[in-house]
Amino acid sequence: MALEENDQAAGLQPFQELSELRSDPAFPRHAGQAKGPAPQAFLPDGREGPDSLVREAEEGEKKHSGDKRHSFRPRRRHPFAVPIAMVLVASVAAGGYLYWDNAGQFESTDDAFIAARQFAIAPKVSGYITAVPVTDNDHVAAGDVIARIDNRDYRIALEQAQAQVAAAQAGIENIDAQTAVQQAQVAQNEAQVEQAQASVTFAQQQAARYDILARDGSGTVQNAQQWASQLRQQQAGLKTAQAGLVAAARQLAALKAQRSSAEANLAQASAQRDQAELNLSYTTVTAAQPGRVVNLSAAVGQYASAGTNLTMFVPDEIWVTANFKEIQLDAMRPGQRVTLHIDAYPERTIRGHVASIQPGSGTAFSLLPAENATGNYVKIVQRVPVKLVMDDLPTDVALGPGMSVVPTVRTDPAPAQRERALPLRQPAQAPTRG
Repeated sequence: MALEENDQAAGLQPFQELSELRSDPAFPRHAGQAKGPAPQAFLPDGREGPDSLVREAEEGEKKHSGDKRHSFRPRRRHPFAVPIAMVLVASVAAGGYLYWDNAGQFESTDDAFIAARQFAIAPKVSGYITAVPVTDNDHVAAGDVIARIDNRDYRIALEQAQAQVAAAQAGIENIDAQTAVQQAQVAQNEAQVEQAQASVTFAQQQAARYDILARDGSGTVQNAQQWASQLRQQQAGLKTAQAGLVAAARQLAALKAQRSSAEANLAQASAQRDQAELNLSYTTVTAAQPGRVVNLSAAVGQYASAGTNLTMFVPDEIWVTANFKEIQLDAMRPGQRVTLHIDAYPERTIRGHVASIQPGSGTAFSLLPAENATGNYVKIVQRVPVKLVMDDLPTDVALGPGMSVVPTVRTDPAPAQRERALPLRQPAQAPTRG
């Protein structure tokens, strides 16, 4: 180590001596400053003057730098450097303009998700589950069976209701028969009233005739009194027949009222029968529309109470809810074309259109809407939900609520410069800016 330090000190000594000479005012700075031949100077140790010292310094510097130092020579400028730079700048400017022009035709956001009106399927009656013919994520059509509940109790209840309906119908038929008999009785009483009326008329005539004969002396008083008594008897018989007719008519009215009551009983029994039929039908849980069974919890042998969720159901009708910034809605209108890219299937491109724009921001319809009239107000850009409908919905992939989508709405139908230059290619999509 000591030897290496001595070598380094010996190598740096010429540099130090050269620095001392340059600090001397008499040391020439340039070759032109010296007038006449430069005197040859010698150092105290017998070496030559500055020239030799410079040469020794340069040699020492090369030695300690590993001969990596090169002479400072001006580099020649490449003859095509400026044209190439200009071409690059023009290309970047043209590309930036095309990007800006193409991006101005679209509005896009990454705050978008697939939505659907999913709901829970629950039975309306209680009972033990006897069959579950579907499993998770199965696609079912309208009317397909999702679960079956033990229906024996409900079938017996239906039979009882049907028996009550039959009894009510028999009661009505019995009343109808009684009504027919009473109608005949009314007809008979009417005939008796007519007969009594005729007897009263004959008795009146006979009584008047014998009364005249008795006054003239041609007849007896006894005959006159006899027919007068006969007249009163016939009149009493007429009143009896008339009272019987009234009673029969009132009995007929009573039978009609009984029939109305029997009809009400029949209607009640029919309603109970219909309810029993409905309860029996409720033991078979079916799909009301096409869709998929999700998060199935029903199992065979499980006791399901009325209203217990058996599974979640996602209908086939789905759409995309895109939450655009309010500053992106200036040129957005229903019916405009939309290109959708789903994060789960990035290689697919789905076409659609704008269905509607919600008349209000998303926070305005939240559970706790923002109250901007109190406290310090800081303006922020609101987001407005926009409903996008997919025109070519794929059927070979699973799409459901909550999946992320990146929609791009074409707000300007005019072709961009890039589309004019490449009419046969699909227009480029704007990057996500929302």
